[in-house]
Amino acid sequence: MDEEVIACISDENIKFLHSGQIEKYIFPMRRGEAHKKGISHLIIRLFVITITLNNQIYYLVQKRGKMKQSFPEYYTDSASGHVLYKKNLNLYDIQEEAKRELVEEFGILPKHLEKLIFYDLISEENKGTTEIAYVFLGLVNQDAELKPNPNELEVRGSRFYTKSELSSILKNENSVDYSKVIWNKLFLVDLDEIFGLNTSKNKKISSKKEVALFLGRFQPFHHGHIYMLNKILKLYKKIKIGVGSSQFSKTKINPFTYEERVNFITSALNKRGITSERFSIYPIPDIFNASKWVNHVISIVGSFDTIFSNSDWVRQLFQNEGYIIGEKIGIFKKKYNASNVRKLICKDNRNWTTLVPKEVVNLIKDYDGIERIKILFNKVDSA
Repeated sequence: MDEEVIACISDENIKFLHSGQIEKYIFPMRRGEAHKKGISHLIIRLFVITITLNNQIYYLVQKRGKMKQSFPEYYTDSASGHVLYKKNLNLYDIQEEAKRELVEEFGILPKHLEKLIFYDLISEENKGTTEIAYVFLGLVNQDAELKPNPNELEVRGSRFYTKSELSSILKNENSVDYSKVIWNKLFLVDLDEIFGLNTSKNKKISSKKEVALFLGRFQPFHHGHIYMLNKILKLYKKIKIGVGSSQFSKTKINPFTYEERVNFITSALNKRGITSERFSIYPIPDIFNASKWVNHVISIVGSFDTIFSNSDWVRQLFQNEGYIIGEKIGIFKKKYNASNVRKLICKDNRNWTTLVPKEVVNLIKDYDGIERIKILFNKVDSA
């Protein structure tokens, strides 16, 4: 197991995970070395339920094996484990890790997993090492057969429990504190609503198509953004554009200021006949708190009917709060993305000018953006 290469992160960069910026800050390290050196790393925690036909909820709880180095024979979540390192790691990849752990520990196959949603991001301390837990909630169908892995857990104690049974365990038996907190939270929430099983209760859902919200960092604004905005404006009367990480500039991944990005967007849209009556732009500073981020955005942009984003992170957070999520809209994603544009600029590859509207190219040159990106590319991004 020590040969696993896991996703690690420097302590000063943990906050950026709360903004969904995963792949930009993680680095690989062998599991044993990371633990020995106390290097912070990513883990998953999965909490699984099943709902019977008569609406009885059962909670899948794991009892750790007695040979485990930490918390032997303690009750905990349904499944957990380290996030393996992968280039361009994103939330979808971490969700796949959660599925893998569920198979390894309980033998529950992905086909039996009806829903899997991101729930929270929590920093935990384990023997002097910080573990950043991506917490997922899973809903499995009643046909799921449990095959507890005796190498991973204590078989007899690892099974589905009723609410009263689990409450008794959490009060009277040894259980992992981080897991205990989340199980107790889940007792108090409407799981039907969380899993989208009863949308009639959701007051945020609207069938109107008046105002759309579109979020991005626009570092810089490129033809992929133009394509998305044009598609959205064919369906909605107005679009609210939120500029993420608005407080950051002159760093490797955020080279341009908020004001410069506003000028990119405004000049490109006006050039294409999209007047200011059809769009408005808002600064969205990072607050590094995933659980509060959606309400933070709403407090700035106000009401809207649908949120559009190609970021799985953004989509999941808004979905958890009951908002309508628009379809993903993209065109040649590997080509039309800001990271690619910045890399081409750094390499003196003139092809970047074909990916960005001409008026934005001119603004970048006016702002000495080409030289700025080259200088920043070779520095450590400490934003």
